[in-house]
Amino acid sequence: MNRRPSVRGTPVRRRTLLSAAGAAAVGAGTGVPLAAPKPAALRAVSMATHVHGSFSEGVGSFDSHLAQARKHKVDVVWFTDHDFRIAAYDHRREVRFDAAVEPENGLDWTWTQTVEGAPTGAAAAFVAGPRSPGEADEVGNALRLAAGGGNGTLWYAGAAWNATEHAAIGDTTLTFDALPEAHGPAALLLLELQLSYHPAHKGRPAGIYTVRYEIGGVAQTGHTAAGLVGTVRLAAKAGVWQRFTVVPVDDVRRLWPDLVAGDNAVTGLRFGVRTTGPAVSFVVDRLRFERARRQGQAGEQLRAETLAQYADAYDSVTPHLAYEISLVRHLNWYGGDLTLPAFTSPPRRDNTIARTEEMVARLRPHGGVICWNHPLDVEKRDGLARLMVERNAIGVDLIEIGRKEITDLLWVLDVAARNALFVTAVGGSDDHEGHDWLTNEEHYLTYVWAPSTERTALVTAMRKGAAWFTDMARYRGSMDLRINGTSYLGGVVVSARKSVTVKVVATAMPPDATLEVVTGVVDEAGVADLTPSTMIRPFPAKAVKGGLCRVGIEPGNGTYVRSQVRAADGSVIGASNPLWLLPTAPTRPVPDDRRWTLS
Repeated sequence: MNRRPSVRGTPVRRRTLLSAAGAAAVGAGTGVPLAAPKPAALRAVSMATHVHGSFSEGVGSFDSHLAQARKHKVDVVWFTDHDFRIAAYDHRREVRFDAAVEPENGLDWTWTQTVEGAPTGAAAAFVAGPRSPGEADEVGNALRLAAGGGNGTLWYAGAAWNATEHAAIGDTTLTFDALPEAHGPAALLLLELQLSYHPAHKGRPAGIYTVRYEIGGVAQTGHTAAGLVGTVRLAAKAGVWQRFTVVPVDDVRRLWPDLVAGDNAVTGLRFGVRTTGPAVSFVVDRLRFERARRQGQAGEQLRAETLAQYADAYDSVTPHLAYEISLVRHLNWYGGDLTLPAFTSPPRRDNTIARTEEMVARLRPHGGVICWNHPLDVEKRDGLARLMVERNAIGVDLIEIGRKEITDLLWVLDVAARNALFVTAVGGSDDHEGHDWLTNEEHYLTYVWAPSTERTALVTAMRKGAAWFTDMARYRGSMDLRINGTSYLGGVVVSARKSVTVKVVATAMPPDATLEVVTGVVDEAGVADLTPSTMIRPFPAKAVKGGLCRVGIEPGNGTYVRSQVRAADGSVIGASNPLWLLPTAPTRPVPDDRRWTLS
């Protein structure tokens, strides 16, 4: 590596006076401090660490996210589908058409009426009779959908509480009963299933696929596809209750053989009647959802089988399965054995800290690392910082700092660093759509220094803090903190040295950006003083020759250093994890893979 001039003594752009700190309390972590690691064949691995495919509630698919990763040259995608949604736990099982709002296990199903075109006399009504023979001995209603003529469609769209009708279709069968009262080739009952978003395939544009079942007016079943809309025609007998069974995954295979059919979810459902002239009337009852593979670990096995079908299609991208643990404050769990946790019924989120800490403790024996997601969703800045310090970051290994409100989250990261709290900062997008990663509301990538894209290597790098995050639309460079040519990013160096030269790496910076080197005292002040004691040394991009600069650090009674790249508009578009330089061991035990000595 080329020698660079020292930048010790560069003027400080913004400074908070460092508070005087006494000697750090002596406390040892487990294990023996290690000598500085030898340089290894590491690479900067880019990762989308928080995206949702067809086993979550949005329209995203594995396909759409893998296509985005390939397009934007992202190495790894972690699919963090919601745990209880993978299991379809307490998802809607039936709809009896009793009313516009119909509870099941205390959770509502709601119908909403819309009209397309100009059907005359279009009306929907919940009626006490006629009813399906399967429902006749029970109290309740059925739904009559009718129009007197004209040209158009009356729709009734259904949605369950918290999107719990959404589920991947790989194991799904729907049944419903229908009574045709007035129908024909121009007067049909419709069942429409909105599926998932996919990139362009075989001349079809990117978009959300739909399967529409047309009931009546034909003598036998038929399949036709026009772009993203597939039509399945089903025969019906006038004046007779009939049970219709649809298996969406089978129909998708017939309609679009080039798709991975199971990589779709039912993301929208509606019944309707359509007329292009004659009167139409159907009574519908007894809708059932049968999901055959959701007991125990079966849902996760189904997810793995579905993703495996893309092994050859996206060979430049490495996908890994993970979970977003969802019924507590949300946690991403990477690299463990993917044993699904126990769920509460109904699946309502419990945001209490004690419940989240309990979940973290339950996951620990199953391996991997645990991340606290979007931590400001139920906290304010100061409250989050207090929780971090008082509750030891609720036991997690990682925390999403690269998110909205990044200024507040970086402030929290500095509070944690001041208190020798060794938690890795990562960035995320929480993308449920897969349309365009660059225009998603949040679009942060996490990078790690790792020897490969293999799961264990990435988890190890995240655990030890060898990570940084960037706004992928504005900065894709590498960041590092090196001493004597070796990366110490995320490390804790216990040394008696009075001065240390740190090479701060930030490659490929925009020409109008600034590299900021943030240093702060490590005094373990606790919650008595939450204001981090920091100073910032700015280096315009033109001064960061060869993507690095040297900074002299005097650890004193304890110092941390991290870096960030600030765009011309003042926003932070990249940030590294800290490196701690301490004369003695801190109070909190230092994890073994973060602890280094420096001769």
